[in-house]
Amino acid sequence: MKQLARNSFATLFFVFVFAMCTALSASSSSAAAPVPDKNQSSGAAGNSEAVLADQVRHQLVMLPWYSVFDNLQYTVQGNEVVLSGEVVRPVLRDDAASAVKRIKGVEDVDDQIEVLPLSPFDNQIRFAELREIYSFPALQRYGLGAIPSIHIIVKNGNVTLEGVVDNQTDKDLAGLRANGVPNVFSVTNNLRVLKNG
Repeated sequence: MKQLARNSFATLFFVFVFAMCTALSASSSSAAAPVPDKNQSSGAAGNSEAVLADQVRHQLVMLPWYSVFDNLQYTVQGNEVVLSGEVVRPVLRDDAASAVKRIKGVEDVDDQIEVLPLSPFDNQIRFAELREIYSFPALQRYGLGAIPSIHIIVKNGNVTLEGVVDNQTDKDLAGLRANGVPNVFSVTNNLRVLKNG
């Protein structure tokens, strides 16, 4: 009976992972996060930049290969969009730049997205981190939706958590869970906490 329960959980978990990694669309509030820009202009220019930023975000979260293991960020400066972050697949970097270039009003795209190196070691850590974070009851709600709120970036055994959580407790808990995975060299917790009010 215990073996049957374990097999059922494993099957459900891998279906969950597959669904997350192959989702074709999303509306997650943490996906494709804008990079904070302290020099944003005010007034009409600021409003047009905000509209453009919304369009950029929409295009990025709609990318078919965007998953929990990728981190896409952007900054809008007038009619220029600077893309940054890290992705596992080179096609995602190319698709992101192409999608943003097609947005009306975008004149230039500076593509600074890093393609993470291919590594079976890093892949093992990615899936171990996914299990450790999203199987924990207090953090499971962040895995709902096509693109989960907590993104797990792994490069050469080093883990970075990106995305948005509801409170500081959840941020700290995600960091603790990430640190519990064997063979990880370091964990950087860049999760942002939603501000109320």
